Amino acid sequence: MGSYGHEGRGGQGGVPEVARPAGDVHVTVWGDGGAGRAPVVFVHGILTWGDDERYGFAAQRPLADRYRLLVMDRRGYGRSPDIAHSDWAVDAEDIVGLLGTGAHLVGHAYGGVGAMAAAVRRPDLVRSLTLIQPGALRPAEGHPVVAEALARARAATAALPAGLTPEEFLRGATESVGMATPEPTPERLRAAAATMAERPCWDADIPLGPLAGAPFPKLMVSGDWAGAPEQYRKYAGEPLIACAEHIAAAIGAEHLVVPGYYPHTQQPDRVNAALRELWDGAEPV
Repeated sequence: MGSYGHEGRGGQGGVPEVARPAGDVHVTVWGDGGAGRAPVVFVHGILTWGDDERYGFAAQRPLADRYRLLVMDRRGYGRSPDIAHSDWAVDAEDIVGLLGTGAHLVGHAYGGVGAMAAAVRRPDLVRSLTLIQPGALRPAEGHPVVAEALARARAATAALPAGLTPEEFLRGATESVGMATPEPTPERLRAAAATMAERPCWDADIPLGPLAGAPFPKLMVSGDWAGAPEQYRKYAGEPLIACAEHIAAAIGAEHLVVPGYYPHTQQPDRVNAALRELWDGAEPV
């Protein structure tokens, strides 16, 4: 589902630097934060955009009562500029640009991979890192379930039919695993088109050592996948569960497991409470 593009050289911590495209990404800002509190950057996954109620971070808006929330639209999504091929490495450069002099960082799925890469590149700017079911499968490739999922994903990407429309892709990506298809609004179809063309995140070779050695606190959030359609749990849930467990252990992250399969939208109270505790604990006294 996308082109690998061309990587630059000389990235910090083993993550390649890439040329940042022209134009700033769109950021929805909620809250003004308290004195001395670092802001929070949110990075969304596929088929969505930052403040989307279905898959994005709309349910995290209550956290703006005490923190300034910077909810990013990745390139090709929401109100951000077009890009030929969305790319987690480009996302990482955009994220670094939003961290300012220091910010908390939250990434879901594909956005979790960009967040990991940004944290490896500039750990000095990260106050805390939260990963919600990140799509970085390659670091956990030693797990048989993850290895099988990677092989399946690589084959599926190679076999993507020519001429597939964004609406067909959206329907196939959801119905094939027993999920309801979202309404094909212009915003959703643009997100589907971006997802179709983006560089696969599951093959991102993000080094975990630098994250393990970084001084900022880390939180992994994942679902137990109870209630998910059987096909969705088998083909997405089981690899993501194994991946979350592996990455959390490798980088020394606390691991919160909540019911369901979309933690931040299905269990916002639990997730928001954990985020608030993490951020409050990371702030200077």
